[in-house]
Amino acid sequence: MTAHADRTASPEGAWDLTVATPIGRIRAVVEFRRRDGVLTGVASGAGEDVPLRDIAVDGTLVTWKQSVTKPLRLNLAFAVDVRGDTLEGTSRAGRLPASKVTGTRGTTPARTAE
Repeated sequence: MTAHADRTASPEGAWDLTVATPIGRIRAVVEFRRRDGVLTGVASGAGEDVPLRDIAVDGTLVTWKQSVTKPLRLNLAFAVDVRGDTLEGTSRAGRLPASKVTGTRGTTPARTAE
């Protein structure tokens, strides 16, 4: 990798995510869009679509929060490092241990049912 590569993350688009949790691997699709200069997003998985909140980009670090009801009712905080078409980082649910998150930029539409 060169010194000039990936200084700023570009999360726009659909991402196929895998979250390795204590109850197993959870797959989801996260889609980021820029509207009127504001980055918005939605996560789809386990039969529900949820909006992303507090999305922030700092260099290659992308963070956001989301609430889910399946398989459990949880408030999640994500922090991932975006490098081109891959990302990796963590997801935290309150005081629970962090779960590893990996993903690839995909072509999967955000609104898919599992």
